[in-house]
Amino acid sequence: MASSGSGYDLSASTFSPDGRIFQVEYASKAVNNAGTALGLKCRNGVVLCVEKPLLNKMLLPNSNRRIHTVDTHSGIAITGFVSDGRQIVNRAREECSNYEETYGTKVPPTVLGDRLAAYVHYFTLHGSLRPFGATALLASYDTETKEHCLQMIEPSGVSYKYFGCAAGKGRQPAKTELEKLDINKPDRGENIDVREGVKQLARIIHLLHEEGKDKPFELEMSWLCEESGWEHKGVPRDLIKEAVEWAKKDIAEAEESESEEDDDDDDDEEMNE
Repeated sequence: MASSGSGYDLSASTFSPDGRIFQVEYASKAVNNAGTALGLKCRNGVVLCVEKPLLNKMLLPNSNRRIHTVDTHSGIAITGFVSDGRQIVNRAREECSNYEETYGTKVPPTVLGDRLAAYVHYFTLHGSLRPFGATALLASYDTETKEHCLQMIEPSGVSYKYFGCAAGKGRQPAKTELEKLDINKPDRGENIDVREGVKQLARIIHLLHEEGKDKPFELEMSWLCEESGWEHKGVPRDLIKEAVEWAKKDIAEAEESESEEDDDDDDDEEMNE
């Protein structure tokens, strides 16, 4: 069986003998090398967060955004190749506009997610095209059912709904941290709210960031919640600043407690000897 491309990676329309499409896997790899993007569905809304690396000290802050509003009640966070992600964002805006012109109402979140997934999947079907090297996290609110949801569209065209999701280079440890949060309790009232969600996402991003190894980054966050009138808006700057300060303090306290526990264990071992 072919464990590497070996001629089967020249086109997205070609399967390898063991049933793999290497072009799609390469596109996923491009996403895994990019900044981490997180999404969190809380009891009263959805929070999106992206770690935006600062590639140059001369870059203007808040430029080259990774989070975009596509409709009044919908927003997308992208990671991977930013230029590829912009095409997904533009397509999402067209879908929202066309649906409202045709049916006279806002596009339901599930319909928007399915249409974007179908669009992304189309680019894996033809040899003259290449898959998108970007993953999109979609936060939406349904004005008819009064429900909010979080979806993720991957380069393969797969789309799922999530309580919490992660994409980018820190996706695995981020998923582990997200699973520790109260976001999927049977009683919705027991789940965390968006303000707590902002703090937790800031903590996860800073927890995964290695100062000496990783490049400096800018934290970009948005929410879709009761507090924003169920409109997709950026999280206020002062709230992000508070969340970052809390996150750094919480991480420092956790590290101190771990070092104290290690010292206690060492003392116990010496006494036993």
